[in-house]
Amino acid sequence: MSEKKIKNFLVEGPITPEKIATSIAHHQVKTNIGAHDIFLGQVRADQIEGKEVIAIDYSAYAEMANKVFDEIREAAFDKYDLTCAHIYHSIGVVKVGELCLFVFTSSKHRAMAFDACRYITEEIKAKAPVFGKEVFENSSFQWKSNQ
Repeated sequence: MSEKKIKNFLVEGPITPEKIATSIAHHQVKTNIGAHDIFLGQVRADQIEGKEVIAIDYSAYAEMANKVFDEIREAAFDKYDLTCAHIYHSIGVVKVGELCLFVFTSSKHRAMAFDACRYITEEIKAKAPVFGKEVFENSSFQWKSNQ
């Protein structure tokens, strides 16, 4: 018996608006979908101890992170009546204002898409082994807490 091939959920650098638009456009042919919900995580210019965050440098052990993302996605399908669910998380440097997380859920009805999108997003924040270093304007950094 062959092992399930796990998808790569990690994207090098920021998630582009073009990637989001393309994902949405690909779903126009799926006429059994009545609703989509999207969560977009964006890097903030936080002020920490008088220093401004200019970027977050994300890292992950890809094999482990992809396995957790896959488990979260599959759990969402078990819990909600979804048609599609997509997750993309950045690795590498993502500057302030750029997108680092894209969760996209689709279902027949909006409540399921909304609930599943929130569930996936919260599970990622709680369980995904992706780590971020907040990079400051003076090139110093600190590890980011997952909030």
